Amino acid sequence: MMRRTQTGFTLVEMIMVIVITGIIGGIVAVFLKAPIQQYMDVGRRADMTDIADTALRRVTRDLRLALPNSVRVTGTCNDAATSTCFIEFLPAPSGGRYRAGAPGDPLDFTAADGSFDVLGPMPAVAVGDQVVVYNLGITGANAYAGNTLATHNRRAVSAVGAGSISISSANALPFESPGQRFHIVSTPVSYVCDGAGALWRYWGYAIQAAQTSTDTIAELDALVTPATATRGKARLATNVSGCRFSYDANVVAQRSGLVTMRLAITEENETVSLYNAAHVSNQP
Repeated sequence: MMRRTQTGFTLVEMIMVIVITGIIGGIVAVFLKAPIQQYMDVGRRADMTDIADTALRRVTRDLRLALPNSVRVTGTCNDAATSTCFIEFLPAPSGGRYRAGAPGDPLDFTAADGSFDVLGPMPAVAVGDQVVVYNLGITGANAYAGNTLATHNRRAVSAVGAGSISISSANALPFESPGQRFHIVSTPVSYVCDGAGALWRYWGYAIQAAQTSTDTIAELDALVTPATATRGKARLATNVSGCRFSYDANVVAQRSGLVTMRLAITEENETVSLYNAAHVSNQP
């Protein structure tokens, strides 16, 4: 009978295969490292760009609904990573024209008037909203100042009828609008770069006469606490290494303001910086 011989790999051969495979794998890894790293870098830059672009678009969309002459900026807006920069405004998503004379129920500016007729389509308005007439952003015509004194141009909506609005008013509104225009506002909105790498949006808090000052973030946190369905804050961007808001109220003949924004995002020692500008109507 013939014996069957068994063949296989010796230990030396196996070690040689492992060594050769390791060498080949190392060579391949050297050639693949750069393309893979480039792919990851491109993806990271795209993510950073998308975060900054989305945040700036959100700010711009809100600013286009701002009440004329209600934008205000405070803080240290110098593009530094630790700078705290704040921009606040009163959104006015709706408005219309009031009746200025008979017949009907005109808005009287010579005495306290609790109601007026709306000319044209009825704007979106609800009890608790605020009617603002001829907001100039100055003393006597500043929607931030209040809604009770005769020098204030903001009045709370107490009732909404068919083609008319009732307002809580113990005093006459101070100034007539040349175009018989009024705006409807509710609560302010603030965008805040906190100096700690984040951009926040605050909304739904009570209107304040003065923009928050030195301890702005803590003050805003107190105003939106506890959070509700209509009041709170949300983080729009992280890894913020530079932030700046600036506002020029008189870009075009005192009728158009310009808000410029810059946001820088840094990850893995790389920075993406985006700039945007938004025109806001200052025609009251």
